[in-house]
Amino acid sequence: METRHTCLKLEIPDATDPIFAKGTWFQTHFDLSITDGLNAWLCNASEEQVKDRAAQWDQPVTEYIKLAERYLGFQQPGSVYGFTDAADGCKRLSWTFEKEGTKLEWRWKFGPAPNSKKVTAGILDFLMDANIRLSDEVVTKTQSFERLKVETQKCLAQSERFKNEKVEFESAIYSKFLGVLNSKKSKLRELRDKLSKQAVMGDLQQEEEESTDKTESFDGGSDDDKSEEQPTKDITSTSIGVPASRARGRKRISRK
Repeated sequence: METRHTCLKLEIPDATDPIFAKGTWFQTHFDLSITDGLNAWLCNASEEQVKDRAAQWDQPVTEYIKLAERYLGFQQPGSVYGFTDAADGCKRLSWTFEKEGTKLEWRWKFGPAPNSKKVTAGILDFLMDANIRLSDEVVTKTQSFERLKVETQKCLAQSERFKNEKVEFESAIYSKFLGVLNSKKSKLRELRDKLSKQAVMGDLQQEEEESTDKTESFDGGSDDDKSEEQPTKDITSTSIGVPASRARGRKRISRK
């Protein structure tokens, strides 16, 4: 696990000035340094000390360090911090937290730093470096945001152009489709009219053929009747012919 660094500006109740607490966190132990701008104090928690404290609270070492880093890396709302005097110029840092409905308090004792200026300068350097890194990160993120904003505007303009082109294309396609549809409808109407006319002409032709058949049937019957009556007519005309009547007349006269 890599080493982590934190620096916290602590607002202590009933204190005139805040203090700065810098922490260096390892896997099994941690180092803390505190300054009020004039004096400095140190707390180097060894592996044995951390293990003993974790056992007192029935916690694994890693969980204990993680919880301490959480409260000394960022000031937690609802937690009461204290930085009080102890014997021999020492200080005691404390903070409270709740666990399973029970309010608990952790305390660590700090001894005076052999060189307060060096500790204070180290904390200030860390804060300056962190500020520079944050400033660079802010500038980088701001530039990225501006580039993203420009790209977003381009995308919006392109999307609007695509939208307008889509609307124009759909309108043109719809107009062409209507033209083709109307043309097809007109052709269908023409075909329907032709079919209707052909059907009417077919009906008329069929009626004429039927009428012609009936007429021919009627005329054929008259010719047959005439052909049957023709011999009778001939016989009659022969019997009333002039030569025959004369012959009979002469014969009668001779008898007288």
